[in-house]
Amino acid sequence: MSSSSFESWQSPLSARYASKEMSNLFSNATRFGTWRQLWLNLAIAEKELGLDIPDEAIEQMRNNLTLDDAQMKLAAEEEKKRRHDVMAHVHTFGVVAPAAAGFIHLGATSCYVTDNADLIFLRRGLDLLLPKLALVIHRLAAFARRYRDLPTLGFTHMQPAQLTTVGKRATLWIQELLWDLRNLKRARDDLGFRGVKGTTGTQASFLQLFDGDHDKVEALDERVTALFGFPYAMPVTGQTYSRKVDIDVLNPLASFSASALKMATDIRLLCHLKEIEEPFEKDQIGSSAMAYKRNPMRSERVCGLARWLGNCVSSARETAGAQWMERTLDDSANRRLSIPEAFLTTDVILTILQNISEGLVVYPAIISRRIAGELPFMATENVIMAMVRAGGDRQECHERIRVLSHQAARVVKEEGGENDLIERIRGDNYFNPIADRLDELLDPKSFIGRAPQQVDSFLEKWVKPALEPYQATINSAQKAELSV
Repeated sequence: MSSSSFESWQSPLSARYASKEMSNLFSNATRFGTWRQLWLNLAIAEKELGLDIPDEAIEQMRNNLTLDDAQMKLAAEEEKKRRHDVMAHVHTFGVVAPAAAGFIHLGATSCYVTDNADLIFLRRGLDLLLPKLALVIHRLAAFARRYRDLPTLGFTHMQPAQLTTVGKRATLWIQELLWDLRNLKRARDDLGFRGVKGTTGTQASFLQLFDGDHDKVEALDERVTALFGFPYAMPVTGQTYSRKVDIDVLNPLASFSASALKMATDIRLLCHLKEIEEPFEKDQIGSSAMAYKRNPMRSERVCGLARWLGNCVSSARETAGAQWMERTLDDSANRRLSIPEAFLTTDVILTILQNISEGLVVYPAIISRRIAGELPFMATENVIMAMVRAGGDRQECHERIRVLSHQAARVVKEEGGENDLIERIRGDNYFNPIADRLDELLDPKSFIGRAPQQVDSFLEKWVKPALEPYQATINSAQKAELSV
């Protein structure tokens, strides 16, 4: 690492957290190389439709799609002089493809390359995110299946409630992630191309190139769109594509942030209860002062990043509403930040969630102890019903249990003792008719309802079909490795 990297600020998303693939997607190398591909395909389509563009020009463009350091330096110098990034790269491309210099960008406006490139990046970004999200769902599904029938305290209002299972709780996380998978796929499949529209979207320059032939202009738009594999070109645009498209893409990313935040928060709370623990590496340090600590730093990082991600869509929404007429340039600087950082942040969160889901540790003994402290109170209704079936009077039984419950609660809350309600019931001769059934009535698995069956049905009917398109990626995936 050069010394200069320590002397200027770097985004932690690209320098510290994000994958090489996502960082590369939004790099200058990819951006300017994509511009050149756009110019090449425009020239190819224009030549096919009758413009006199030499074969040599096409070949020189095709052979120089990648920029080297010298070209990047020349482009930077040209941009400083011309104050226009697109024209700087038109000039630089013409230097290495001199036969094409007069045909590069023919009839186009800057947004032909900038906007179409952005749409390509949005699609590629979603293509990177979708299998990663599917992999996280797959890992969590394995966790849910493993613990499908392990009873645990449910919580409402963060107070002990009816039992659920560890696996059933995980399905709540998975279901939200399935919705995110659906939303990202919808956004990806709905993306269109800006296409070849000209300066204010009227295609006037291309109509001149083709001597007023409207059919050829339409064919040009369709052909360039097809060369990039988009299902359609937007029927109308201004100079730019509508910035509402950015909202449509960033909204599902922001929605995913809520799923990630909820899941990571649940895990942090469960780590506090010592029922579940994050992966913890052999040499990992939890605290510089308290050597015993095992802080849930992965989930904490997810929560921090998710809050940031959830707010990215606000920039897209405000930018879309602030565009004047056919376009203004106040969108440019904002989008250079909000779009790449939304994708990089999502990418980072998915990597962390994969790492967490691959190494979650469950402590059944701790869970069982906590159940034992609360279950006697929850079991009182079962005790009452058993007594009624044995011939007892419901109201009298209810009153006896009420008194004993308050006595047991006083021991727990005021004396710090264990919940001894069942021992008190055993010691009351009134309950002798069901004394031999008390252990059965207190079996935690009799309090989890259909939780195991719900897990099985959910994984089979919902998760399995959703993951089928990503099975090859899942089968070849390696365990997630985190950066610092």
